[in-house]
This record gives sequence, structure tokens and C-alpha cells, in this order.
Amino acid sequence: MSVHSSSSVKRVTTHILQEMKDSGEKISMLTAYDFSMAKIVDSAGIDIVLVGDSASNVMAGHETTLPITLDQMIYHASSVVRAVKRAFIVVDIPFGHYQGNSSEALRSAIRIMKESGAHAVKVEGGSEIKESVSRILSAGVPVMGHLGLTPQSIYKFGTYTVRAKEEAEAKKLLEDAQMLEQCGCFAIVLEKIPAALAQKVAESVKIPVIGIGAGPDVDGQVLVMHDMLGITQEFKPRFLRQYADLQSIMTDAFQNYIKDVKERKFPTKSESY
Repeated sequence: MSVHSSSSVKRVTTHILQEMKDSGEKISMLTAYDFSMAKIVDSAGIDIVLVGDSASNVMAGHETTLPITLDQMIYHASSVVRAVKRAFIVVDIPFGHYQGNSSEALRSAIRIMKESGAHAVKVEGGSEIKESVSRILSAGVPVMGHLGLTPQSIYKFGTYTVRAKEEAEAKKLLEDAQMLEQCGCFAIVLEKIPAALAQKVAESVKIPVIGIGAGPDVDGQVLVMHDMLGITQEFKPRFLRQYADLQSIMTDAFQNYIKDVKERKFPTKSESY
């Protein structure tokens, strides 16, 4: 049982997340984008809720995370904030709102924090966004980094394959992780990199390292809720464990409802006024 269970702590904070790393307690993190789902995942006892720009894929049906706007991210984040009582809430700053312009990065982070009520922001990249990270942190906004496979850069990479398998890229990733820590980031997500490299990163920085397709030897794990619940069936990477098949359960429920309506079995007298 977690020493930071819902009964012993009112709200997860960056301080508590750091304590969890220091004590060896693994950190659990899932995405959420709306009030109803966020309420359920928070009640289950999740440590971090990520309002991910993956909303672009699973909520809006886009092929990549690039099209989602800052206004849309704030809308999703606000919905989640209204539901969550315990978990720490992190929001992705979407593509185009922090790269290359630290003033724009700061404005975006402040809008997210003020208008949604979230607790932190997440950005993708290393040395190339150092100025933006530092600028956001200077305003007192907690920042989570994201290295490895960075979906906002998909057109640069051209593929969703495993990152940092070559020595040069692995060396840069390790250096970028250390740089993000030195800047003041409270945690880092590592996506789709070799497990041995992820372990090396987690051991080389003092801040929590959360993995997705980065092996077991990091400080916590994150998955996209719709993937792990089996709501989306098209996306089945090696790192994904599907904990339910909600697509089948929901389809059966919908079809039973349709059948009952068509056959005049719903509503009955007891379900009428």
C-alpha cells in the first residue's frame, strides 16, 4: 500500500513525488481529458493525471498531436481540474506555443495555470528548448520535461520507432535529462527508449523519471487511458498493457440498448412515470 494513499494525504505535490522517488515508491500516471473520466481515475488513487496533447488523437481524431490548440488544451485541463481532488495535474503545452520563443512559452504556461487551475506544465525536448524551460520556471510554474520519442517532433523523426539506440543520441538524451534537472524541472518523462538507457537516466538524476516504453527501472509509469482501457484498439505498441476491453463492453451495451428500443422492451412501465 502506498504511504501516500488518499487517506493519508489531501493532495499530491511535487514534494510528495520527490519523496516517492527517494523512498523507492513507484509513481503512477495516466492521461485524462474530461470531467467524468478524470473523476474515476482520481478516485482510484492515481498519483499524476496528465492532460496530454494526445487529446488531439483520442478525443479529436487527428493523426498527430500537432493540430490541438492552446485554447483546446485549456478546455480539457479545466474539465479535469474540476474533477480531481487528490492527484497532481500536469498539462502539455501544445506544439508551437513554446519552441523557439521563451516569451511565448511563458505566456502559454501562465494561461494554462491561470485559466485551468492545473499544477504544472509539460514540454518536449532538451537543449533546444532550454531558454523556454528556464523562462517558465522563473515564473514559479513547475515544469515536467519529456525526452526520447517526442510526438510533437514526429515529422522531424518521420517515424514512431524507438529513440536513442545509437550512442550519440543516447549521450545527448542523458545530457538533456541532466540539463532539465539543473534548470529546475521537477520530473522527466522518457518515451520509447531502451530500458538500459532509461535506468541510467533515472539513476543519474535526483528528480523522478516516468517511463512510457522505457522499461521497469524508472521511478514511475504513464499510459494513455484510452489505450490501456481498450477503448482504442488500433494502437497496440509493445509497451502497452491493455487492462480492459472497454470497446467490446461498450459496443455490447449500445447494441443491447438499440435492440431493446427497436423491440419496444425499453422503457418498461417501471421505467416510466
